[in-house]
Amino acid sequence: MKKRKILIPEPRSRFLRVRCPQCGNEQVIFDYATYPARCFICGYQLVVPTGGKAIIRGEIIRILG
Repeated sequence: MKKRKILIPEPRSRFLRVRCPQCGNEQVIFDYATYPARCFICGYQLVVPTGGKAIIRGEIIRILG
């Protein structure tokens, strides 16, 4: 097989810009997070790690990447 025909796999993970439902602060988080990310302003837990794709508790504003 020629090198030009080999497909390069793309990652399924991405970064997300999330808005906190309590204070409205926007923050960038990882969607396969392994650590519970909290809001910098009010301390609300934005991400609940599950072992795979994390549960996002805030409003997703934009998908980065």
